[in-house]
Amino acid sequence: MPQSKREEVATFCRVCEPACGLIAEVENGELRRLLPDRAHPVTKGFACNKGLAGVEIHRDPDRLDRPLVRESDGQAPRRAQRAGGERSQFRSVDWDTALGGVAGRLREIVERHGASAVASYVGNPAAFNTLAGPAAAAFFAQLGVQRSFSSGTQDCANKFAGSEAVFGSSTVHPVPDIQHTDFLLVFGANFRVSHGSFISIADPMRELKQAARRGAKIYFVNPRVCESSGPDTGETILIRPDTDVYLMAALLHELDALGRFDTALLRERGKHVDELRAFVRRYPPERAARVTGVATEVVHRMARELAQAGSAAVHMSTGVNMGRQGTLAYWLLHMLSFVTGNLDRRGGNVLSVGFYESAKAGRRSFADGFSDSEFGPLRKGSLPGTLLSHYILDHSEPVRALVVVAGNPLLSIGGGERLREALASLELLVCVDLYRNATGELAHYLLPATDMFERADINITGLGLQYEPWIQWTDPVVAPRGERREEWWIFARLCQELGLRSPLDHGPDPDLWGRIEHMLRTRGHSLDEVRASPHGLTFGGLAPGEFFARHLQTSDRRVDCCPPAFGAALARCEQLFAELDAEGLLQLKLITKRDPFMHNSWFANLPRMKRGDRARNDLFMHPEDAAVRGLQDGQPVRIWNDWGSLELEVRLDADLLRGVVALTHGWGHAGAPGMRVAARHPGVNPNALLPIGPGSFEPLSSQAFMTGVPVEVASL
Repeated sequence: MPQSKREEVATFCRVCEPACGLIAEVENGELRRLLPDRAHPVTKGFACNKGLAGVEIHRDPDRLDRPLVRESDGQAPRRAQRAGGERSQFRSVDWDTALGGVAGRLREIVERHGASAVASYVGNPAAFNTLAGPAAAAFFAQLGVQRSFSSGTQDCANKFAGSEAVFGSSTVHPVPDIQHTDFLLVFGANFRVSHGSFISIADPMRELKQAARRGAKIYFVNPRVCESSGPDTGETILIRPDTDVYLMAALLHELDALGRFDTALLRERGKHVDELRAFVRRYPPERAARVTGVATEVVHRMARELAQAGSAAVHMSTGVNMGRQGTLAYWLLHMLSFVTGNLDRRGGNVLSVGFYESAKAGRRSFADGFSDSEFGPLRKGSLPGTLLSHYILDHSEPVRALVVVAGNPLLSIGGGERLREALASLELLVCVDLYRNATGELAHYLLPATDMFERADINITGLGLQYEPWIQWTDPVVAPRGERREEWWIFARLCQELGLRSPLDHGPDPDLWGRIEHMLRTRGHSLDEVRASPHGLTFGGLAPGEFFARHLQTSDRRVDCCPPAFGAALARCEQLFAELDAEGLLQLKLITKRDPFMHNSWFANLPRMKRGDRARNDLFMHPEDAAVRGLQDGQPVRIWNDWGSLELEVRLDADLLRGVVALTHGWGHAGAPGMRVAARHPGVNPNALLPIGPGSFEPLSSQAFMTGVPVEVASL
């Protein structure tokens, strides 16, 4: 009997930004288990349950393993399929047939209607795949496609816009120096559950606990007492959702009153400082409290502690991004760091550089970054996801073909049945993915992609965001199962089918890593050097002192403390304050609740993520809010607003601020029979309650309005 061959392969996770080091146990060419890499120089044996569950995604019998085409061959539009309706019918084909069919339909649509009839949607996992994004972008550019949508407008588009306006570059995002800070203020982040965004940090809870033991004061600003807070970390300051911008303004107001603005620094490095001061004067703590729910004395205390701290750092995440004023909030977050002299100093906010200085790559004039559309002025780049159905159903030159890469817009964007109708009306819908998800059920072609363990890669996502900068190369851990193919190859073959330039024109094994090689050379390294360090190559820790001279990208090398292009947004800020003030503090507002056992669509199909109470998503409500409505724990309820309605059970949660209800994201898979575990435990999709269309996104960034959405709740 032949002896089995076992080996351990160093690789890394590509679920979220920290990219924790992993050891893959491989037996006879099959991935058997994933373990934390204790030899990794940065993550040092830390990995979360979601990263370790990657082996289950790799081996999932519901994975797409061969190209599929709808039985109708996609020749005619179809009626929208209702959630939970009849299973879609697909048949397997070979790659040449599938790609030839896709190319033929694209060619026909472009010839009849022009390239404006074709659009793309790129989902979150593509950001964790070094070759996928550039390959897709090159394909769409050659085809002439200019209408692009992405998960970014549901996630973090505000941060790119905010940094572009303040620092002159969308790729400049100074991270908090937690290891050395005396004061840390965190808005809308829950490190224990999500491990951070726009800061790539291994085991963030360990860092927070060590900082607290050292004596650092830590505050978490959140509408619920989040899992990250506690006696060993810091206090939660409860705030009404979608009002953080007013708390930040109030803090700046108090810091100015305390004389904590660094006047010498502002004179040398800042501009439009008087305009900043004029703005924050509108929101003293007493006035801001009317909409934030944060007591005046709490704001005074936080401002004094920040002012007296030897160093202070700030951070914000998706809980703020998804509000109506995420860009203004990120601007004011930058100001909390800059005007107090804590930007680019030890213990403050410091730019992470890593294997490439990326600030120049993101340089652009914020004021010039907008164009007109049928739906009003829009930021150039990814179009608002909340306009996707409108571009398909309502535009004078409608989208007729959509290519979706590693995404599930039907569940991740608001719109519910209208979006389903829009996607079902397309002449061509192509999905490149791991699963036949809810969006894929409406597709004409499904193209199976490799997962993270079936391709070579580097940890590209953390560039410019890493708490401890490092780079790691991974070869494919195992060969692709079935007929799975890498995204770069899929788009390279589509280019060939359409007569466009393709990396495959010069042979089956093109060199795809020249861009990364060039980036490394600018820092005195090479890809061979990275490959020779299987557990990763480090670049030292955060290094303050060069931000203003090397990385600030405004034309005059000054930080813009109140960008003139914000004029309309500042007026809107006051209008929204009046609306919030009028509705009071007890109008129910919906927030998204992050879950350590859920991460977008792929993890919805893993059996171990659906055990016990995790087999459903309930509506969390404060006991006093429930009592006012005569509701009890476990009672069936209806939650609704002008955009949609859902039925589910209520769960009492005293950790919520009164007037706030929470629903876990990543659910609503009743219309996804191709994902059998997810379909057995479908839950409800919170995004069915989100606004769509004009007015549903922040004008400065196209970021969707997804948190603090008004709702009503009553018993069934």
